[in-house]
Amino acid sequence: MKCGIVGLPNVGKSTLFNALLKKRVALSANYPFATVEPNVGVVAVPDERLEKLADLVALEEAGDKVDPSTALRMNRPPIVPAVVQFVDIAGLVKGASTGAGLGNQFLSHIREVDAIVHVLRDFEDAQVARAGSENPDADRLTVETELGLADLQTLEKLIITQEAQARASKDNLEQQKLEILKRVQDELNAGKSVGRLTINDGRLTSWFSHLPLLSIKPVLYLYNVGEEEYADKLRDPSLIAQDDKLVICAKLEEELADLSEEERIQYLKELGIEETGLERLIKKAYLLLGLISFLTAGEKEVRAWTVKLGTKAHQAAVVIHTDFEKKFIRAQVIEYEKLIEAGSYAFARQKGWIQTIGKDYVVQDGDVVEFLVSS
Repeated sequence: MKCGIVGLPNVGKSTLFNALLKKRVALSANYPFATVEPNVGVVAVPDERLEKLADLVALEEAGDKVDPSTALRMNRPPIVPAVVQFVDIAGLVKGASTGAGLGNQFLSHIREVDAIVHVLRDFEDAQVARAGSENPDADRLTVETELGLADLQTLEKLIITQEAQARASKDNLEQQKLEILKRVQDELNAGKSVGRLTINDGRLTSWFSHLPLLSIKPVLYLYNVGEEEYADKLRDPSLIAQDDKLVICAKLEEELADLSEEERIQYLKELGIEETGLERLIKKAYLLLGLISFLTAGEKEVRAWTVKLGTKAHQAAVVIHTDFEKKFIRAQVIEYEKLIEAGSYAFARQKGWIQTIGKDYVVQDGDVVEFLVSS
């Protein structure tokens, strides 16, 4: 999964990026376009299930031969979490669709991401220049307008090409594609958002999602607030109740990144906050893209793998190895909670909690899976 961090200049994009990577990589400065080339970082997805699975595997492998503390120290397998790639993209300004500022670079970089994290400035700081930013609603409109204008230019070319294909083909699918492109064009010309446009025909879903359009990418709106109002904003029902909105204090998150895990937990507790903004950001990004994690657990490693919601077992096997789909025989699956309750694979088998499933089984979030494939 690749998420692009976008927004107007000086809204806190690079500060957020530094916090995500827990180190100061991006230049965070009080002037527009401090970021020119995009900074790219890979961030582990927080998943406490992996730690517990690693403990379970270590204890089961050791059996009664050694005491539990020694087993956990000597036999604990390495943990490999799922990851998200974040891209800190240069600030966009009004007129970017016609090349103003770093518009052309901005637009080319954003086309390469799966989802957009749109940072909106919702804090007051006289020492940080506004650089075109007014308020969250106005800033959001500025960015979305520029993306829409850029897409209208792209759509003109796409429609010309699709009209020719629709005339030359007897397949009604090509005509349907043309109608969808014109519908998107009409929506953008009317100033509407097309991010939630639904395509009901499964044959067209993949085609539509791969169009080189910016406005159809999933967007998470991230309200970057000041430290003094962070706790109150986190309880704002107009923000927390929506799947595509998130409140965060990028400055605080960057400061938290410099602390130890114990210090972070204590500091958040003092603020009345249960988890870091970065943890909430990654979870929301997963939800936004319709992603889940299934798990594998053995003596070599305990690992989380990312797949789309609704993925079948033989398709999920591909993320482990490309040959696994065609060599798939069956898989053994147990819910994470059931495995932890059992305390070991052996006891889970005794209870009949491990299922043997075929290729059409739909993988669920938290499934612990062992694939059986032919040699």
